[in-house]
Amino acid sequence: MSEAHTETIKTVDHKPHAAFFRQSGWLVISGVVGGVMMYGVHFLAKSIPESQYAIFGTLLMVVACLPTMPLQMIFAQQTALALATGRERQLAGMLRMAWMWTFIVWAAGALAVFIFQRQIVAGWHLPDATAIWVTLPLLLASLWLPMFSGVVQGRQDFFWLGWTTIFGGAGRIIAAAVLVLALGFGAAGMMAGALLGIGISALIVIWRSRDLWSLRPEAFDGKSLMRQVVPLMFGFGACQFMFTSDTMFAKAYFTGDQMAPYVAAGTLSRALLWLVLPLAAVMFPKLVHAAAKSEKTNLFNLVVLGTAVLAICGALGLWVVGPILVKIVYKTSYVAATTALLPWYAGAMVPLALANVMVNDLLARGRFGVVPWMVVLAVAYGFALPAMLSHFPGRLEVALQTLGAFNLMLFGVCAWFAWGNKASLEAKS
Repeated sequence: MSEAHTETIKTVDHKPHAAFFRQSGWLVISGVVGGVMMYGVHFLAKSIPESQYAIFGTLLMVVACLPTMPLQMIFAQQTALALATGRERQLAGMLRMAWMWTFIVWAAGALAVFIFQRQIVAGWHLPDATAIWVTLPLLLASLWLPMFSGVVQGRQDFFWLGWTTIFGGAGRIIAAAVLVLALGFGAAGMMAGALLGIGISALIVIWRSRDLWSLRPEAFDGKSLMRQVVPLMFGFGACQFMFTSDTMFAKAYFTGDQMAPYVAAGTLSRALLWLVLPLAAVMFPKLVHAAAKSEKTNLFNLVVLGTAVLAICGALGLWVVGPILVKIVYKTSYVAATTALLPWYAGAMVPLALANVMVNDLLARGRFGVVPWMVVLAVAYGFALPAMLSHFPGRLEVALQTLGAFNLMLFGVCAWFAWGNKASLEAKS
């Protein structure tokens, strides 16, 4: 057995129940620490105009709408399977191919932005194209980060996965503070901070996975890979679309000053999901490994319970503490509007957090029947949200009520496939 192979195997913990609380606890702690530092960037909102903060929030959501969640889960699954079945060299071939094609796709997109930059600047009411050009390398780093984070997650190297979040958060806040406070940059400076933070995180996970992607690659079964990858891409893509797309839809119907409280409420509320995501992140590779080895585990029920408790308590806490935090961080001109939106936004995140756990369980076990239903819901949401915003002009809470309703439907569909459909299948067998 090669040295690289031996090092890889040592990173996999074969006692999932004994390690689960330790690993998920560390990811929650690192997520909170890193998240606080990332959120610290928003304190700079007081130093820039409302319109600049709205631009920052919108461009950040453009980055967030990249298929980062599907990419990370695809490579987490493939890494866990490779370690369970001894196919590390095939994984190296997949990584190198994905690395090359993500750069090619990004380069084509960058060329399109260069050609249509005037239309983009006018359509999004930007003062100039500076923030866009800072966002482009951020998009590339944001494609590579989930790929190699997935490898680190799949090999269950959660220690460095946690430190990646912390170092990324520190780089983001330090760079943004210097660029905004010392040099007077607005949205472009805050986006440059995000670029440095994500760039640092990407470099860490690329380095930590070097023993895998540097192996001599072997050919892999492309058809078999696509049968596994396509459901993951669409399933996790639907989740991410529900999580991130509302800001970009709303930006088309409201001015920068109107969007500032919406971005502020969204930043606070989405922190609820980042609080509970570590539980599913630890669970997913363990379930993939267990399924590959035909092992039984009850981690799913444990994670659902933990997610429900954390998400509900977090939402209640945000409703109580949120108004105080908003007054500290943001300008008084949009404190009242942000506070009014918080209950709707936080409430919409709770069913999405629970649905995310169920999606992780279903897709880790290869139960892909839920994916078409998720895609239908995401597409319906994409049509319903603009229609509702057009029908109720000037009402930002309508966007959140629509998001909450579709997240509840997503939760119901996932719960049926996780529990109801499973029970009916067991009854027939």
